[in-house]
Amino acid sequence: MDYLPRYYDRSAEVIALQGALDPEAAAVRAAWDGLLAQLNVATATWGLEAWERALGLETDVSRPHEWRRTRILSKLRGQGTTTVAMIQRVAESFSNGAVDVIEHAEEYRFDVKFTGTIGIPPNMDDLSAAIEEIKPAHLDYDYIILYRTHAMLTPYTHGGLAAFTHDTLRGGSMT
Repeated sequence: MDYLPRYYDRSAEVIALQGALDPEAAAVRAAWDGLLAQLNVATATWGLEAWERALGLETDVSRPHEWRRTRILSKLRGQGTTTVAMIQRVAESFSNGAVDVIEHAEEYRFDVKFTGTIGIPPNMDDLSAAIEEIKPAHLDYDYIILYRTHAMLTPYTHGGLAAFTHDTLRGGSMT
């Protein structure tokens, strides 16, 4: 009604018509916004399958959306000529933390060092699959994973550490 001339404010028929059209227009706007959300990997839900199909990835709807998004983003970042920066970006997308890639050209290999996380990052199998897909076939690689040292745990008492498992002490969250 805000877009119509003011004399329609007194017309019961126009008011009823606009009242009937308004929910439909709102539904169209919501559908439009939902469609636009599928065009961005970070916000896609039901559109993830189209992204996976376009990139040649196997669709597994039993997996959480975040897991599927990570694979899609990795595939998108891994396109083109393989560089150290590309491998770094792909590894960071899986580890959710900073990563250094250290080249050993004379040995035909490189190291992927997780510097932004302590302990084994999640989704290592998928990271390995992504690296295998983008790296040149003649190169080998190793992971360097950081763990807590005894020196890092000295501020804690033995009783305080007893609340944590060994896995948590090595690399889990102690907060």
